[in-house]
Amino acid sequence: MIGVIDCGMGNVRAFLHIYKRLNIPARPVDHKSVFDSVDKLVLPGVGTFDWAMHRLEQSGLLPALERAVLNVGKPVLGVCIGMHLMASRSDEGQRHGLGWISVRVRKFALPDRARFPLPHMGWNEVVPVLQDGLFRRFTNSGWFYFLHSYHFPTEGDYVLATTEYGGMPFASAVRVGNIYGVQFHPEKSHADGIRLLRNFAEL
Repeated sequence: MIGVIDCGMGNVRAFLHIYKRLNIPARPVDHKSVFDSVDKLVLPGVGTFDWAMHRLEQSGLLPALERAVLNVGKPVLGVCIGMHLMASRSDEGQRHGLGWISVRVRKFALPDRARFPLPHMGWNEVVPVLQDGLFRRFTNSGWFYFLHSYHFPTEGDYVLATTEYGGMPFASAVRVGNIYGVQFHPEKSHADGIRLLRNFAEL
């Protein structure tokens, strides 16, 4: 059973719809009591870092989420801002993140903003750099939809896949143990996004 964290900061229905099409059981997680009934978790997110962290804290789900991920060891997939929240800090805000991955999220520093504006929006190639079940069924790369101005740097042993924008590589997928994150939106990425979400369910 896949649990999609529902605290008002992501398109929960899109993930549930995809898993329904795949005939994979999934449900929203909107109360701490639901965590015991799911095997894996998706933490979707849109918006700004501080706002998303505030929403997660105010939802009342955070203590149960941390127990499920850090103590029980349930796999979790952070998406976009959901991935950023897993870091220690972000250039986008003043609040502390969850600190599950020891890194600071950085803002793009692009020399040619005329040709490469922010946010980075649209389709781009994701190239796995490590063998991992999250990218099973992919050959050399995949194409995914992005919408962001901040990124994980590529200096770190957490990097699963990289992408380039404006001549600058960044980590577009990360992993530390049972903690996964993707910068792109698999729920908006058609066949490759569906393939990745199936892979996560089958880890």
